[in-house]
Amino acid sequence: MSLTVRQTAISDVLVLVPRRFGDARGWFVETYSTRAYESLLGDVTFVQDNQAFSAQAGTLRGLHFQAPPEPQAKLVRVLRGSIFDVAVDLRRGSPTYGQWVGETLTGEGGEQIFVPRGFAHGYCTLEPDTEVAYKVDGFYAPSCDGGIQWDDPAIGIDWPITAAEAVLSDKDKGLPAFESFVSPFQYRPPGA
Repeated sequence: MSLTVRQTAISDVLVLVPRRFGDARGWFVETYSTRAYESLLGDVTFVQDNQAFSAQAGTLRGLHFQAPPEPQAKLVRVLRGSIFDVAVDLRRGSPTYGQWVGETLTGEGGEQIFVPRGFAHGYCTLEPDTEVAYKVDGFYAPSCDGGIQWDDPAIGIDWPITAAEAVLSDKDKGLPAFESFVSPFQYRPPGA
């Protein structure tokens, strides 16, 4: 599998772009291979695939996480359309605690973002009729489901939309502020 890998400003969050092979018929891409991703992602074993469709541009989903004892890492990609994808470091003791990184992912470009355990994740659709697919390394556990406010000024995410433009679920409208959040995640330095 041919793959381009780029670290973000938070080194544990990676952008991965599998190579597409095209001809007159279109193109082919291998979107995931345990063999290729194993050395990049460590002991992550994906157990579930999820897919979401958003009809409107400006649909915002997040910022979500799954807390211990059932945390989840995610490998996110866009099947159709485009998104601005965000990961926020929630690991107490991390040198990047409370910081965020954002990447534009497109169906056309095939970019993927790896969001490790201990991060909140969210995205905003940039086009109507956008479809997102993501792998997770833990099964959904409703009792561990959590989130933080998507537009919290303490985090300061530079979203491509305003609060008035955001299409939100009732759940996402009521998520707590970062300043009142007590993180269940602990940072473990590499090699520790």
